[in-house]
Amino acid sequence: MSDLELNAPWTAVSVLVVDDEPGMRAILKKALSKKFAQVDTAGSIEEAEEIRKRCHFDLLIVDINLPGRSGIDWHEAFDPTTRRSDVIFMTGYADLEMAIQALRAGASDFILKPFNLEQMMQSVSRCIERRLVERQNFALQRDVERSYPVDIIGDAESTQRMKKMIAQVAPSVAAVLVEGESGTGKELVARALHQLSKRTGPFVPLNCGAIAPDLLESELFGHVSGAFTGAKKGRDGLFRVANNGTLFLDEIGEMPLSMQSSLLRALEQKAIRPVGAEREVQVDVRIVAATNRNLKKEVEEGRFRQDLYYRLNVLTIELPALRERVEDIPALAHHFTQQLSKDLGMKPINWTHEDILAMQAYQWPGNIRELRNMMERCILLGKSPAEYWQELNGDGPALSAENTSNQTSASGNGDDKRPCQCHEDGQDQYCYPTDWTLKDVEKAHIMQVVDSHEGNKSAAARQLGVARKTLERKYKEWAEESASCE
Repeated sequence: MSDLELNAPWTAVSVLVVDDEPGMRAILKKALSKKFAQVDTAGSIEEAEEIRKRCHFDLLIVDINLPGRSGIDWHEAFDPTTRRSDVIFMTGYADLEMAIQALRAGASDFILKPFNLEQMMQSVSRCIERRLVERQNFALQRDVERSYPVDIIGDAESTQRMKKMIAQVAPSVAAVLVEGESGTGKELVARALHQLSKRTGPFVPLNCGAIAPDLLESELFGHVSGAFTGAKKGRDGLFRVANNGTLFLDEIGEMPLSMQSSLLRALEQKAIRPVGAEREVQVDVRIVAATNRNLKKEVEEGRFRQDLYYRLNVLTIELPALRERVEDIPALAHHFTQQLSKDLGMKPINWTHEDILAMQAYQWPGNIRELRNMMERCILLGKSPAEYWQELNGDGPALSAENTSNQTSASGNGDDKRPCQCHEDGQDQYCYPTDWTLKDVEKAHIMQVVDSHEGNKSAAARQLGVARKTLERKYKEWAEESASCE
């Protein structure tokens, strides 16, 4: 066993030592407590079973020759419907028949007394390493067939700022809150944070809105056998699966208030209590939470705990909507074309300049997810985006009055806007000269919306579907451009 393995801090692993000799119990507890946060002892099978009913143990170290029932007769620990522990048997009176009987009972290892601590620690190491591999495999099974790359595509200014922020906060152990509209790639950012953090454990994602509230506690913290109706066997929660790694809690705003207090305690204590257990288990997990809700507003309206919000909001990464990074669309289109055509086994489509302009003119309410889905349909149908939209709507998005009226990825200055009757309801919309740049159209549209709200940028931001900080940044950029021109 390597020095690295000997010094590995298996803090999320629990051990129960069962031996009728007080000296042996004391020696093993002292040695094992240097590596494990929870080490309990018992002098008989009856005492051990009472402890096991209350607490989950990853490893049982059991003497075979005990007063009352022998270690091999501890059938509850080997019940296939409940067994979640590895078992190492110890004995000073072993023969071949007893060894075979122990292995058939389900023992992970068999050690003869007297032994030195190095022998025991090697056996313990083998058992724990196998268990950690099982946990990691479980995490990988949840994560199988993920097609999203960790590389974040795009060179827009907002994308570059986001990449810089990810690289800056990734090495920290502090919680990170990722905010952004649905479909902007919050899980992709969480994966990038995990990869750049160099944490040795797995990346474990969980959508809080996809789990029934009454099952969420068990999903996160695990449970012991018999903890509730139907819990025939114990189960590790995702906190333990993600030990030394990253737990990604997507749609954190959907988490019930009752569960928020339990999560807060886990974050503050760095420990969890499985459902039905009497003791907490130490864990080392980095939390990345994501939401498309305004959590500050949720706090003000009593739907989200203020203390948990502050605990999660140590570091914040705000993801821009696709309409705010239209410069990235050509690169995203190329990336998705190569990826999807390979996955679908179909010939890639070559996008024309007209297609790119059509995609950049659309407001993408579903953001990158919608872009990817649209491109998948285009590849399957063998149609370009411009042709697809024309058949779907009768015209392309760049020519659609409805899309033009809602553009947040385009504007200009407010002096040359021209009202026209684009809608049947007679409400004035605004068209812009065809020789304007996209930047001019964007500026004009934003200023018009702000004017319609009598200068209230917060209300204008809500109508535009962007953050108020985005508007403030835009106005600052325009002011700097005006000053440089003077």
